[in-house]
Amino acid sequence: MGSAQATAIESSTGTGSRRWLMLALGTAAQTSSFAFVYGLPYLIPTLRATEGLNLAQAGTVVACPTVGLLLALYAWGAAADRYGERVVLASGLALATLALTGTLLVHGLVTLALLFALAGAAGASVSAASGRVVLGWFAPEQRGLAMGIRQTSTPLGMLLAAVAMPPLAAGYGLRGALLFVTVLSGVMTVLVALLVVDPPRPPRAGPAGERPRSPYRGAATLWRIHGAGALLVWPQFTVGAFGLVFLTDVRHLSPVTAGQLMAVGQALAACCRIGAGRWSDAVGSRLAPMRLLAAAVALLALLLAGCAQWWPSWFSVLLLIVLCGLSASTNGLSFTSVAELAGPHWAGRALGVHNIGQNLTASVAPPVAGAIIASAGYGTAFAVAAGCAVAAITVVPLKRVTG
Repeated sequence: MGSAQATAIESSTGTGSRRWLMLALGTAAQTSSFAFVYGLPYLIPTLRATEGLNLAQAGTVVACPTVGLLLALYAWGAAADRYGERVVLASGLALATLALTGTLLVHGLVTLALLFALAGAAGASVSAASGRVVLGWFAPEQRGLAMGIRQTSTPLGMLLAAVAMPPLAAGYGLRGALLFVTVLSGVMTVLVALLVVDPPRPPRAGPAGERPRSPYRGAATLWRIHGAGALLVWPQFTVGAFGLVFLTDVRHLSPVTAGQLMAVGQALAACCRIGAGRWSDAVGSRLAPMRLLAAAVALLALLLAGCAQWWPSWFSVLLLIVLCGLSASTNGLSFTSVAELAGPHWAGRALGVHNIGQNLTASVAPPVAGAIIASAGYGTAFAVAAGCAVAAITVVPLKRVTG
């Protein structure tokens, strides 16, 4: 969508405030979804205490929502391309709420894990559809900032979970924490169904009824962005999944205090995503800032690996919190570049593919990182995270990607 179309949208809405409302609703919906999907790692101490699980087993259980999510992402993206954002968002959130309600009623770890996966699959609708809001409602010179705001939903969801879930689990058990995310999902289902409006779409180019050409034909740029985005998820989820456990097991902090520190890291992550998006608008490139931020993540992860291995002091806590924030900074940049390259008629599917790669990494990272920590220590796990960031630098295309 170009500036002329953005002006037309503003004229039809009076002030253009509607697009900011749609962005706020999409961000809030994804925040509520991610409070569950990515907030479950904050219940690892509870799962270990009540279910007798080791670290790798607990990591597998909390990865179940991301497994369900990645299996359903492309289908939800295709549905958003065909039927629009509102239908997909409302129906997916409603199904997620039903699955989460089921987790409050069942007994048995296997059934609980299955419902976690089903809730994650339903919540994939939010990841697939809310990103289209940015492409549909915002002009290129604002997309980096808008997508950065939308992508704060991941750290904000994790922040919300970090603050709420440990004390709820301590006071009311596992179901008490799950009730919290169930209510969040139900509230957002109602708000989305009542208030979300699909953005205007430009007409298809070419003869009437002709399907737009696939953006994947004849170029590897999109695939390279998908790959780099997936690699950069590994350090983010290594820190996100085991940062709290590092603070409790190595630094001997209470789960509540550790959760509060991780919440600070997630607040920093939200700020980093907005700042990175605004930076990309200012320089007219998504990929150059992405490459520089990946280098910074690699350096911080290496420093944290050394501290965790030889000097697990207050400085390692500081590095952990800063890495928690910075490792999330590139997410919005990769999503924005994918949406812009794909165009409005392929954005849902392309974002679905991008989400699949990211969430595949997110589902694999907790159990693998847990196994590495158990066998070789936190230093090795953080060093592997640094290696993934270095690999991402080589994969990010050199081509400038803007609207």
